[in-house]
Amino acid sequence: MNKSVLKTAAALTAAAMITFTSGCSESGKPAEQTAGFKPSLDTNTTCSISVYGNYRNFEALETEFAAFNEYYPNVELSYTNLDNYNSSIGAAIKSSEAPNIYMMWHWMIDKEEYSSLFDASEDLSDSSLGINLSCIKSGLLYKEQSGKVPMAPIFSTTYGMLVNEDLFTREGLSLPTTYKALCDACKSLKEKGYKSPIMGYNAANIGSSISYVLSYPHLAASLVGEPGTVSKLNALDTSVAETLRPTLEHLSEFMSLGFIDINECAKFENNYDAVIYRFFEGDVPMMLANGDVASGTRKREKQSEAFTANPFTYKFYNVPICEKGAYFLDLSSIQFAVNSNCADLDMTNEFMRFLISTDELNNIARNKRLVAVTNDMPLDSIYSPLANTAQDHIIFGEDIGLLDDPVVQMRSAAYKVINGEMTVDEAVGAFGTFKDE
Repeated sequence: MNKSVLKTAAALTAAAMITFTSGCSESGKPAEQTAGFKPSLDTNTTCSISVYGNYRNFEALETEFAAFNEYYPNVELSYTNLDNYNSSIGAAIKSSEAPNIYMMWHWMIDKEEYSSLFDASEDLSDSSLGINLSCIKSGLLYKEQSGKVPMAPIFSTTYGMLVNEDLFTREGLSLPTTYKALCDACKSLKEKGYKSPIMGYNAANIGSSISYVLSYPHLAASLVGEPGTVSKLNALDTSVAETLRPTLEHLSEFMSLGFIDINECAKFENNYDAVIYRFFEGDVPMMLANGDVASGTRKREKQSEAFTANPFTYKFYNVPICEKGAYFLDLSSIQFAVNSNCADLDMTNEFMRFLISTDELNNIARNKRLVAVTNDMPLDSIYSPLANTAQDHIIFGEDIGLLDDPVVQMRSAAYKVINGEMTVDEAVGAFGTFKDE
């Protein structure tokens, strides 16, 4: 992307550009300060720091900008939602208007088209920067073979279902925590007239889709303590294609029970707003989703006429799809990388030092209604059921080491099986041929 194209992209997202500058109190000191943070640079410094990402609305980050300005009132911080982020951020990093900080994701690892992002990223583990990565759950931190930490997780996400707890109470049913209990509850709900006790978005390669939510935790649970198998899966070695079979067979059996009406799920126009608003109609017992979808519920409660007229209690649960129950698959969501070649690098690192702290990471997660990446991991009330997860049922993405390529194969195969487009044998045999469409 050349300079003129970058400006055009920025203009298209002008509404998403937020700038904060804050003054001091009459005493000349910040009105509010974060416990433990002490400025290390001249607080009168004047400069600009830009963050590029693909969130259209990022009020939670804007709040952090304002808090940082309590210490550095003359630092202008801005966020830009970059159109076509995945295809344009690489060029943006090399342009004269390159951002100071940019979003990255785990699925970018080992992909040639994103190598420039990793090349440009600063090593956040460099002790001279003073960034406290130890406040983040180690299972969420990605480290290159050299030890470099090119990006830091700001949010984590998981896979599960939004559950209408009032509906379960009204129907005299207990909330399912085992696979058998899930099947029994669905059977009872079907008998009570619920056409599709479980619903969700049906697509091949969407992170909140039925195939993803039901297959990823199941596969991840089978890979704990199997680094050799994971390494071969990452290389798309067909000799380990059979690794997918238990997950696919389990999904096939579950779908055959008729608890998910694929035709009803096909009516969703998208995997976000449409899913949330349908759930808020109040007659869906369980709605498959990931944390990113769950994060959008708070804002949409007031926007839903159905929910406003008849509110109900709901929570986010991991799905007990495995024979041993539910697994809390804790994965990094968005991550921030620092452009090592950016202007005002010292102040950029100062902002990261401010943000990467227990207090601020918890604050931004709470404001965004996502799972915090910190070791103490305070949970928004919607995620409170996750607190009951047994320690041996918590799986961290970096502890497994599964990259995006085999994940694409898994969820694509699961989609084909769930929708009756392939048998399990055919899906296993097609390992390595599925495309991320």
